[in-house]
Amino acid sequence: MSSILTNNSAMVALQTLQSVNSNLAKTQDAISTGKDIATAKDNSAIFAISKVMESDISGFKAISDSLSLGEATVAVASSAAEQIVEELNGIKELIVSAQSENVDHETIQNDIAQRTAQVASIVGAAQFNGANLLAADVDGNGATGLSVLSSLDRVGSGAPAASSIDVATVDFESNLDLATNLTEITDTASAATALGDIEGFIQTAVDGAAALGAASSRLESQSSFVSKLTDSLTSGVGALVDADLEETSARLQALQVQQQLATQSLSIANQAPQAILSLFGN
Repeated sequence: MSSILTNNSAMVALQTLQSVNSNLAKTQDAISTGKDIATAKDNSAIFAISKVMESDISGFKAISDSLSLGEATVAVASSAAEQIVEELNGIKELIVSAQSENVDHETIQNDIAQRTAQVASIVGAAQFNGANLLAADVDGNGATGLSVLSSLDRVGSGAPAASSIDVATVDFESNLDLATNLTEITDTASAATALGDIEGFIQTAVDGAAALGAASSRLESQSSFVSKLTDSLTSGVGALVDADLEETSARLQALQVQQQLATQSLSIANQAPQAILSLFGN
């Protein structure tokens, strides 16, 4: 039955065209934004996961900055500790030379005093951004170590927990107080006592330098891990929401052809009622 009031063919053609136009608009959005899932309405579950992961990525970028600051602080202290070991070895050489009777002990002691002052100067200057891991008070507020934010640990759907790497001060300020605790050389006997003193100081300095070196290595390793983890998370988010542009481009071409065919089909369907006029003659 033909009708000029109800054109079923036109309605079907119109629904097809609307569907094609909707898919075409979505495909064009994917090409312009580079994302298959750009808003929550595209896929609410994937959108929610991607936003949580993006939040974690932002957090890890901040952690990377924290680790860089921690690395720099420990590196300064480590370099200073190694220099102090060299200074103490120099003092030991002077003390060894003072073991003989026919040397100028006063001159040697003056040289030792200068090197002792240099050790104290290095300890005082070994700070980065106000934190000194060679001092008794690391930050001027009573801290005995440096806490470096190192990770965000997420388990299940719970809130992430912050992790940190703690680096304790080696406190050369107290443990290497040569001005007070190194025996002053006046003769061979005092030189022998000073030799025992300096051996203890050197061991303390070596242990401290080793501890700082280990902490520096750990921070460097964690920084490398966080960088790789951030890249992996970013790649994971991309796999969830980014558009496959090759596939999307091919789909765009197909939809454009479908749009043309659907438009032509609707045009033909709209012309069908005109055929009814031929039933009435002239």
